Amino acid sequence: MDILIDNNKVFSLDTGEKFDPNKDSIILLHGSGQSHVVWSLTSQYLSDQNFNVITLDLPGHGNSEGESLKSIEDMVEWLEKVINKLGIKNFNIAGHSQGCLIALEYANKYPLKVKKMIFIAGSYEIPVNDSLINLALSGSMESLNLMMKWGYGSSKQFIGGNPLQKILNSAREVREVLAIDLIACNNYKNGINAVKNVQCPTFFIFGELDKMIKLEKGKEFVKLIPNSEVHIIKNCGHMIILEKAFEMREKMVGFLKK
Repeated sequence: MDILIDNNKVFSLDTGEKFDPNKDSIILLHGSGQSHVVWSLTSQYLSDQNFNVITLDLPGHGNSEGESLKSIEDMVEWLEKVINKLGIKNFNIAGHSQGCLIALEYANKYPLKVKKMIFIAGSYEIPVNDSLINLALSGSMESLNLMMKWGYGSSKQFIGGNPLQKILNSAREVREVLAIDLIACNNYKNGINAVKNVQCPTFFIFGELDKMIKLEKGKEFVKLIPNSEVHIIKNCGHMIILEKAFEMREKMVGFLKK
């Protein structure tokens, strides 16, 4: 399903099911340099569990047109335009990594629209190493390998290689997509204030081996949102949505159906 925002096509995957206003809806937000593809093991499962599922590509990512947005705040305003265009009034939202920052800031600005929120491998701030940013700005494909190394450590190897290399295929995409995303994450400083305005039930999922969002940092995030729930996945790094998708999606549904 494609819509137009600011004269640019937005790719919105809806699993082929007609939108049913009697069902709960969930919006899935991908991480830095990624696209809807990373949710491929989850979106259809959620649809089969009786949810309207909307999986978005941010501008400049995947099949969405336009330039990558330069701040988390800009991404939130873009998301609000998309939601208004789709005509969704009240929904659940799940984000992975950078997607958690977008979800958090969205819930801060539009708290009455969000029913429940799920943070996957995320925090209220994601400082990014200067070396990684500089590599990405140079267009070096080595930045993708560095992200994998920091994100996964000793967790299992992916069959078929680095999944980021299947999404970002050129030096231009690394410079114009990944680098812009990493800088946006690094510059987002409002998370510590935004958490104070979270009003909806919230669920955290972390990988115990994640070196990008370390478990200690994740637990700090949990403490900032009273009455939230948390699940830690063993033998799993940062890319939970691919590494341990089956366990993750079952936990998501259990939380959403409470």
